[in-house]
This record gives sequence, C-alpha cells and structure tokens, in this order.
Amino acid sequence: MRPFLPLFALALAVPAAAQQGRAPFTIQETGQGFPTIDDAVQSVRMGTATILIAPGVYRQCTVQAGGVITFKAIQPGTAIFEGTTCEGKAAFVLRGQGSTVEGLVFRGMRVADGNGAGIRTEIGDLVVRDSTFLDSQEGILGGHPSAQKITIDRSTFAGLGQCDESPSCSHSIYLSNQGSVTITNSRFERGTGGHYVKLRVPRVTIADNSFDDTKGRKTNYMIDLPEGSTGLITRNTFVQGAHKENHSGLIVVSAEAKTYRATGLRVEGNDATLAPNAPTNPAFVANMSGDQLAVGANRLGPGIRIYEVR
Repeated sequence: MRPFLPLFALALAVPAAAQQGRAPFTIQETGQGFPTIDDAVQSVRMGTATILIAPGVYRQCTVQAGGVITFKAIQPGTAIFEGTTCEGKAAFVLRGQGSTVEGLVFRGMRVADGNGAGIRTEIGDLVVRDSTFLDSQEGILGGHPSAQKITIDRSTFAGLGQCDESPSCSHSIYLSNQGSVTITNSRFERGTGGHYVKLRVPRVTIADNSFDDTKGRKTNYMIDLPEGSTGLITRNTFVQGAHKENHSGLIVVSAEAKTYRATGLRVEGNDATLAPNAPTNPAFVANMSGDQLAVGANRLGPGIRIYEVR
C-alpha cells in the first residue's frame, strides 16, 4: 500500500497567503488571485482550470456549476476547509463537467438533515486524491443517474458517519451512479455510525485499503453494496471493532435490493481480523443477491466465517 496522509494537528489559523498579502486562491493558468474559493470557482464558468490553494484554515464553501476544475493544495494537507457548507450540503458542491480534488482537508461538516459532507458530487466525473475527511457527518456523498466515474485514491476518512442525528444514516463514503466507483490506497478509521463505504453502483473496485474499526462507535458494515454490484474487492485489510451497531457482516451484498447483478463479484486476497472483545461469528461476505459471487482465498482471523447466503 502507498503511504497515507498523516492525521496532523491541522491548527493553522490564518492563511499563509493572507499573512503575506497574496490572494489564497490562484488560477494556475492565468495567475489571477481571488480572496475566496467561490470567487475563483465562478471565474472559471464553463472553462477548464486548476485552482491552487495556499496553506490555511478556510471557513468557506463553493458550488461548482460548470466547467472542469482541479482544486489543488499548494502543499498537500495544509489547506483545510472547516465547518462551512453551501446549500446545506457540503464544503464543495460539485455539478460541473468534471472535478479533481487534490491534497485538501475537510473537517467538522454538519447540516440539519444529517448529511454534512466535505464533498457533495452531483454531476460530472470526480477524482479525489491525497485528501483527508475528518469528524463530519459524511466524507463524500452523492452521485448522478448517469455513467459517472468516481475515483478516490490515497485518502483518509476518520470520525465520520451517524445514525442518531437524522431518520436515515450517513456514512464515510456514500455514492450512487450508473457508472463506477474506484477506491484505492485509502484509510478508514474511527467511524461514528453508518457504514464505512456504501455504494449503489453497477461496478466497483475497492483495493489496497485499510479499514480499522477498533475505535469505531455504532458502526455497521465495512463495505455495503446494498443493490448489488460486480467488480473487485482485493488486498484490503479489515479489523472489526467491539462497539458495533451491526456486526453480522463485513462485506454485504444486496441487503436492500437486487438492482444490479452481482454475478462474479470477486472478493479475494483480503485480510480480516477481530479486535479484542469484538463480537464473534460475523460473515466476512454476506450475500443476499441470489447470484454466484467469486469469493476466493482470503486470510481470516479466528471467529470470522468466510461466507453466508442470506
């Protein structure tokens, strides 16, 4: 697995660019600077641009309504968006033609409906890399009824999810589309409710990730594919914690519907163990799809059953 971003103190108070009299948000292609992230985003309109973000803590949000935009921290992990959402949704509400988020930190997002997120993706393909999502109701949420392609790589999700603040739960990642979701080289830990990854998509790739539930509270599944899916789940490490709301399965397929065929979904080469005092006898893979999955060799610790048909 590739290295993760550290969970550092994140205590910057004033953007470094502001301290030096420079605009904190700069269009890389033109050199034009802006005082707020939304000013920079709106200047792009239907174009293509990279917005460079200086180190600092920003209590700001933005709505991308068009164009193809890359949001990039000048120094990964030092540009922090904290506690401010747009449209009662997220710090970044993305409905342009495409978006890339690179090296940013999102923390402390909460809204009235329980779905406060760092990123809300509504339209367009999305790439997230080297980013961190902390202590919010949700990390990344959204989707679109199209062949949207979402890729998440080398990112950290900690202190996310809830089932107590609204009628329905929220999760570290919750995405729905008619295309695909790929999650690689990322870390999930310290969940506070819901599932770590919940995907309503026809095809998934979930590889080389770490799911550490030892400090989780009121969590459910590690991976939930509630309407079925095909693809690959491999080379992940799972540690199931002791303080679960639902400990019955780590990877669960078609718990809510059979919208997508799950035939041939490959689950192989993963490691899974139970933390001390965790309830025993969960199924590593629980299948409710009625389809034949391809569950291969996985390394399971004591007290975990490999497979269950429900």
